[in-house]
Amino acid sequence: QTKSSAEMVRVFVNHVDSYVGKVLSKLLAHSVVGASLEDAQFDEEVDSQPPPDVGGASRYEVVGTLRDPRGEKPDWVSEVRESSAPDSLLPALLTCDVVIYHITEAPGQEEEASWAVQALHDQLSTFASQKVFICISTILTWARSKPLDPEEPDAAFTEEDYRRRRTHPNYKAHITAEKLIIKLGKTDKSKFVTYVVAPGLTYGAGENLFHFLFKAAWHGEAPALQVFGDGKNIVPTIHVHDLASIVVHVADSKPKTRYILAVDDSGSTLEEVVTAISSSLGSGRIQHISKEDALLNKDLTQCDYDQLLVNLQMEATAVKDTIKWKAETGLVENIDEVVKEYKETRRLLPIRACVLGPPAVGKTLVVSQLCKHYKLHHIHIADVIKRAIEKLERTAARADVDDDDEEDDSAAQEAQEMLDLIQEDKEANGRYSDQFIVDFYSKELNSKPCQNQGFILDGFPKTYEQAKQLFDAAGGEEEEEDSEPSASYNKLLMPEVVISLDASDSFLKQRVMNLPEIAVAGTHNNEEGLLRRLGIFRSQNEDDTTVLNYFDELEIHPEHIDVEKDHSPNMEDTIEHIKKLIGEPRNYGPTPEEKAEMERKAREERLRREAQEREDRERHEMEERDTRARREAEWNAQLAKVKQEEQEMLETQSIPLRNYLMRHVMPTLTQGLVEVCKVKPEDPLDYLAEYLFKNNPQID
Repeated sequence: QTKSSAEMVRVFVNHVDSYVGKVLSKLLAHSVVGASLEDAQFDEEVDSQPPPDVGGASRYEVVGTLRDPRGEKPDWVSEVRESSAPDSLLPALLTCDVVIYHITEAPGQEEEASWAVQALHDQLSTFASQKVFICISTILTWARSKPLDPEEPDAAFTEEDYRRRRTHPNYKAHITAEKLIIKLGKTDKSKFVTYVVAPGLTYGAGENLFHFLFKAAWHGEAPALQVFGDGKNIVPTIHVHDLASIVVHVADSKPKTRYILAVDDSGSTLEEVVTAISSSLGSGRIQHISKEDALLNKDLTQCDYDQLLVNLQMEATAVKDTIKWKAETGLVENIDEVVKEYKETRRLLPIRACVLGPPAVGKTLVVSQLCKHYKLHHIHIADVIKRAIEKLERTAARADVDDDDEEDDSAAQEAQEMLDLIQEDKEANGRYSDQFIVDFYSKELNSKPCQNQGFILDGFPKTYEQAKQLFDAAGGEEEEEDSEPSASYNKLLMPEVVISLDASDSFLKQRVMNLPEIAVAGTHNNEEGLLRRLGIFRSQNEDDTTVLNYFDELEIHPEHIDVEKDHSPNMEDTIEHIKKLIGEPRNYGPTPEEKAEMERKAREERLRREAQEREDRERHEMEERDTRARREAEWNAQLAKVKQEEQEMLETQSIPLRNYLMRHVMPTLTQGLVEVCKVKPEDPLDYLAEYLFKNNPQID
């Protein structure tokens, strides 16, 4: 139910769209005021003032700013203000009961927090009730602190030592802001109380500081995750949700301790953190690089670099028992849950699919195009067997290396025994037995790359028994206990989408016969090979225990696609149909290199299209010019012809008149002109007229 403004406690959070701001503002918006106090154990460190009267109804109303001015307001935030306009921001701050600033995620926030606390302090006399100002700072303001006891350099710092802290050179502005905030909170505690929360390196949710490590491990492209320096530095950490819980508890309880450390109990080194991420998400290998080389990492900012190289042993005493921890023991101990949370938050959930069908129906073509589009792993039986055998051979080869590692020797011996067993089985049966093939597939699908990005099975499993052995729940995540026994399967391996490409034998034979000779040479895609494989496939799919029945029994119903109806090039229609079934990609999207390549292709396509349009336009204009010139020439020729015909007609019509003039007029006129020349009258024209009248010949 919507609460009225009188029942809401307004709280301001800067950058509600940032990593910490998003988690904190969301927690506040869904929290009841004072709820964090229910399980808290209060002692003398808590103010004598009672916590706010909840009444079971009051909630937090979140007001904030955005880090990205063009971003959209989160649903749980009631109002967003522009941080670059102090005139509009200060009135919003004055209406809030709690003001929270996180000052390390974006540059300049320590200055804005200093301005905000000073502006609020200047309005102290106008406060009708107590206001709380909380600054979420950083442990980097402790980075150069000297050991409490030279004889015990590993002694942990606590909140009581905050006056002895020495900051990192790059965080002088942050410690200045901390000091100002603590100072201004001492003027009148009944009206204005201030806190500084110094969190460890935050992790969890979609990750922020450690994201470049999670991303590299998830992609699996690098052979090992990098550790800066020797990795022995202790990095205080805290889960971002635990940090948010601590801040909410401070807002609820208003403890007497004004400077609060927010760190978990882990005390892990950087090497331990990187190893945990690599083992849970990647290859499990790490690589030490120099601190100088670390700066060359394009995914690492100076701020990230400073935080990862911090070396502090810290202990949070003020908030130890005041919240319900999500990861009190730290990142390393909770790595599996953190990895799961990372994948879910960033929607990096693997896509699992299976494409089945008779030989030569186009499974490999379809799967290769789908894997390229979704950036998945193409699981083809020949590649799976090849990789499995090569891995066994590499492991077995370690027996020839002179070292004292008994574990490697034992693994090498086991690998060699397995190779011998597989070879004997192949020689006896002429092919690899199902038990080995299923084992190869199981190891491939359980590998980190397949579990991270996902996979598409190309034509396997072929039989009901192979599917049952491969997807059996043993060793995997099972269904609920009350589910049907037939629905027990390994959910980490089971395809979400199963596609059956269907076609008649005659269509498949015709397709193979139309293949070019170069595509058939050295393969079994000839008529004899097709008939043999087609016979096996049909025999395996005649009764009720086919591989498709296996999926049907688990209510993962295969989608049947008739490829004979697909007349598009490279089976594009079939591929588009499957894309709609699978949905949108669930990965990081194009890499910077791929984006650059896509932009280059788009640019080339645009230039090609513009050139084509220009060429078409020029050709059209030329054709129009030629047409106009041809029509003009035809018109001129026609006009000349018409004129000639008119002239000829006029001349034809003028022949009788000419004859008349030459016979009856011209002789008299000529004689009259001669007389005019002789007489030379004053008015020749009148004289000639009179002459013609007098000498006009009479014509009957």
